[in-house]
Amino acid sequence: MRKLMAFNHVTLDGYFVNASGDFSWARHGNDDPEFSGFVAENASGGGALVFGRVTYQLMAGYWPTAIADQHDPVVAKQMNALPKVVFSKSLSEASWNNTRLVKGELVAEMRKLKEETGPNLCILGSGSLIAQLAPAGLIDEYQMVLDPVALGRGRTMFDGIKDKLDLKLTRSKVFRNGKIFLSYAPAA
Repeated sequence: MRKLMAFNHVTLDGYFVNASGDFSWARHGNDDPEFSGFVAENASGGGALVFGRVTYQLMAGYWPTAIADQHDPVVAKQMNALPKVVFSKSLSEASWNNTRLVKGELVAEMRKLKEETGPNLCILGSGSLIAQLAPAGLIDEYQMVLDPVALGRGRTMFDGIKDKLDLKLTRSKVFRNGKIFLSYAPAA
């Protein structure tokens, strides 16, 4: 069975996007060579990317551009080459390279995806997906980069979950730029 991970940058006060949905604050400190190496290694890890419509449209509007290739050539190459799945009831097509559009019920469709043969799956952004898939027990690993910034308000990646989610720390790494990588698995 394929594993499903969720990966997000999170602020010290727990937000993954600010009140207007922006996450550009997460780029602060990315010029640090140690952290840049981690990002490049993480991007080359393979797998299939999973998005909700909003995150998909943001990513598809950036990674296939010349600006992305200029600023982050290794990550841009991987983002464009990796298989992608976007869950959306409103999109009529998904034109970003290697993208599969899924319109069915999220939890049922994710169960099917996890049963398919293929690379592991990784949700990027897409807090609404996380809020629906976490209670169903479908997320195997939660990866976060804790950024040394506080926003005061915004959305957490767990907005919408109704019950407590017990997790256990499985890996961590502290970077010189103050960012901390954390990986958690469901405790039960």
